[in-house]
Amino acid sequence: MAAGKKESGKAAARRTAPEEKLPGVDEARAAFSCALTPELERTRGFLRAMRREPPQLLHLEGGDAASRVALALWWAALLNCERDGDEPCLACSSCLRLGADMHPDLFLLDGRAGSIKIDEVRALRPVLGEKPHFGRRRVIVLAEAQSLGVEAANSLLKVLEDPSPDTCFVFTAPQRERLLPTLVSRGWVLTLPWPETGRELSPDMRTWERALARFAAEGRGWFDLSQARGALDAAAAQQVTLVGQKALADCLAGRESGELAALLRPLPAELLLELSEIFVECQDALLAQVNPLLALDAMATAVYRVVREGKRIAGAGRPS
Repeated sequence: MAAGKKESGKAAARRTAPEEKLPGVDEARAAFSCALTPELERTRGFLRAMRREPPQLLHLEGGDAASRVALALWWAALLNCERDGDEPCLACSSCLRLGADMHPDLFLLDGRAGSIKIDEVRALRPVLGEKPHFGRRRVIVLAEAQSLGVEAANSLLKVLEDPSPDTCFVFTAPQRERLLPTLVSRGWVLTLPWPETGRELSPDMRTWERALARFAAEGRGWFDLSQARGALDAAAAQQVTLVGQKALADCLAGRESGELAALLRPLPAELLLELSEIFVECQDALLAQVNPLLALDAMATAVYRVVREGKRIAGAGRPS
């Protein structure tokens, strides 16, 4: 085969996927489970209404990362299910392959574990000139697209300038504001219901919440916990960051919550906004594959600084 026509290993593997042994129904359906909750029924209804004339680019924001990615896969199944109904059956060979990431017309660029590189985007270009090999639509999912580098985002814009009628792109991100405005403007945006911030934390996350509250108030205790959890991975660190965001949301909504929300409640609005930026910066650092413990320690130190500044402002405002 000529060098110019040589396929990547991943593309070649996808071409042989229909001959591979199909995954079990339970194994494949597990990928869709977070998309099947009652809370997402309204969003699934919008997708069902668009299935006959799907947009070239669909943005899924809100919810949590697991729900966004699962719904993107459910959308791919809806577009390619062999039974061609108003719901994907999640049992035909097409649905099973999509759930197991074995479908030759599904391309998942996963930004949950790190940044999406420009080479991954460039590798899509020769594929877009071909017809789907197994289904009706080729679906390209950019999971947590806020992890796109600037060069990769600009390269993707060039791809989107030349529409392929058989290809649908899906971007998932916490908020559309985390993406380039030019990318957002080219697609439809569906907002998933935001997670219930008032729900109880797991015992493990409650431990982190108390440690962050104590460190923010007293400047001690946090590093004892973080050093003891030396094997913490990026996914668990993201959950710790969400603990801070939950406390901030509970504080702003006036909900009774844990120690951290109570500590943040007296802070002025400009410092609460700064805290929001601190939590987002920590999430971005984790997506960029910064050491999880270093990212969390930097976040905790920044929260301590903000709380201390709030105390200074409050003290300066008291009458002598």
